[in-house]
Amino acid sequence: MSAPEDVRAFVALELDAEVRKAIAELVAGLRPRVSRARWVRPEGLHLTLRFLGSSSPKQIASLRPALAAAAAACGPARARVAGVDTFPQRGRPSVLWLGIALPRPVFDLQAACEAAAVAAGFPPEARPFRAHLTLARFRDPVPRPDLPSADLGTACLETLVLLRSDLRPGGAVYSAIDRLALGGAE
Repeated sequence: MSAPEDVRAFVALELDAEVRKAIAELVAGLRPRVSRARWVRPEGLHLTLRFLGSSSPKQIASLRPALAAAAAACGPARARVAGVDTFPQRGRPSVLWLGIALPRPVFDLQAACEAAAVAAGFPPEARPFRAHLTLARFRDPVPRPDLPSADLGTACLETLVLLRSDLRPGGAVYSAIDRLALGGAE
């Protein structure tokens, strides 16, 4: 059980405006083809590096310096955004996602974020990291949709963000607790 001051939080990389626009256009084309999906708001699109869940103010405070060091150690990166699929790979899908091919330094950044989370008192992540951008979640069991191929070009990843997630009836609303420029730039 979480204390009243706890927040639901995660660590992510922000996407640039150009790729967000391309994703919004892709989603507009997918909506008629994919039934019973709860779509992620365009402003909520991000690349999650570490979901934290219920986070106390003390955990957030202890996490921030390690995230700042991790962001400073990883310069801005470019990543190919392509491929639409679902999780799980077999059976009824629960998540519709867009692929993102990350360069090695971003995987190192993700590992540093994981280490920072564990050092701040969060349990280790049990599942391996799978880079993807969540487009939608399925509320009810649905048949696997027929998905088009998609290549949206390259995303510029420049900012690590510690996000608060507030669950609302219309979907999660995210607000930044902290923004950290990759490479330590202002």
